[in-house]
Amino acid sequence: MSEFSSARTIAEQVASGRIRALDVCEAALARIDALDNSIHAFLHVSREYALGRARQVDEHIAAGREAGILAGVPIALKDNICTSFAPTTCASRALADYRSPFDATVVERIERAGGVIVGKTNLDEFAMGSSTENSSVRPVRNPWQLERVPGGSSGGSAAAVAARMAPLALGSDTGGSVRLPASLCGVVGVKPTYGRVSRYGLVAYASSLDQIGPIATNTADAALLLEVIAGRDARDSTMCDESIEPFTASLADGADCRGLRIGVPSEYFGEGLAPDVRSAIEQALDVYRGLGATVSEVSLPHSRYCVASYYLIATAECSSNLARFDGVHYGRRAEPVSGMDELYARSRGEGLGAEVKRRIMLGTFALSAGYYDAYYDKASRVRRLIREDFDRAFDALDLLACPTSPTTAFPLGEKTGDPLQMYLADVHTTAANLAGIPAVSIPCGFDRDGLPIGMQLLARRFDESALLRAASLFESATEWHARIPPPAD
Repeated sequence: MSEFSSARTIAEQVASGRIRALDVCEAALARIDALDNSIHAFLHVSREYALGRARQVDEHIAAGREAGILAGVPIALKDNICTSFAPTTCASRALADYRSPFDATVVERIERAGGVIVGKTNLDEFAMGSSTENSSVRPVRNPWQLERVPGGSSGGSAAAVAARMAPLALGSDTGGSVRLPASLCGVVGVKPTYGRVSRYGLVAYASSLDQIGPIATNTADAALLLEVIAGRDARDSTMCDESIEPFTASLADGADCRGLRIGVPSEYFGEGLAPDVRSAIEQALDVYRGLGATVSEVSLPHSRYCVASYYLIATAECSSNLARFDGVHYGRRAEPVSGMDELYARSRGEGLGAEVKRRIMLGTFALSAGYYDAYYDKASRVRRLIREDFDRAFDALDLLACPTSPTTAFPLGEKTGDPLQMYLADVHTTAANLAGIPAVSIPCGFDRDGLPIGMQLLARRFDESALLRAASLFESATEWHARIPPPAD
């Protein structure tokens, strides 16, 4: 497998018999062996399982059976997505030895489409973080500069794709956890509309916000993976009945952006935005103007409350979801103990990391008697106002464009001692989760230190086709997505 190969190219060549899925898989595993000792993107490499799956794909093709649209494509999974063939640890000591008895819906769909899952990627513990430094195993390093963070919480998936260890990966996005690492690693990351992709088999963090999304080197590959994993699933009651459009086919509609109306939220260009990021976004908007799009300023007045609302709602839901990891129902069990109180306290104390404990405590406080109305209920009402801001904007516009992250990748350890500064890394991404709308981060430049910059596009609910088409048109006019990190030292 060439490190430059796209997922579409691999699938087409495998399906036609020009290359073997087994050869592609072996090449991907060799690249992981060569690079991951420096990057730490993977927690588990499913070597024998992946090779076996690749052989099955080749056998199906040799027998004249349909190969599937992901035939032989190596794919990495964030390690909070359940797999029966590999551990599902959420990068937590609480689940260090856990192996799921079932596969997540997205895993089943990938394998039906001929994809080959090569391993499980590193993450912030239970997907709680913006830098992938909260992993209980080790932090992930950014392939562009190893002393920098890759973003979080899907940092392992984004780093694996950026380093071309796999052409495709899945992450989960609760407040930006697909888009933020995609931006910092210079790849494409999609957060689908809430209810577009099944969450069955995703270890829950904040159930009203979580979405599984694809990470790829280009928009067409991301669209291909989204097409495979999207669609109704009876096992997830939050799924919507919207029909699945052929996302990949929609990318070919039109050669320019004439008629496309893009809004630029003024609130996303204020204090804290790095000058190089601002300049790259402005130049990217000029590209859209050159392609025929109309670009105008818009206001999302409740954006200033997004981070506060998000960290109340998300922590409250995490407090509820993680109550099950008590040493009795699930998770690490401390022994010996003298009673149930000590069992709960020691099991959770030993199994959960500092950031997870912080968020559980914040959420428990927000839900406690006497504080529910002042915190969680108020945040939920503000969430409605945020969603209404987007509804009004999309009455007159097709898309919104803004920076994905206010800065490029920061040094490892720079923000670990200041949780508030770390939370502010999500300032541009939480709104899409609160509103339930789709968003994508696409590469749009580099800063003066050679670090990638991402632009975020947002669309109305269930309009992923317009979102991906606009991203693809930008790619056709630029080459930012084609750049590859230098060899890891």
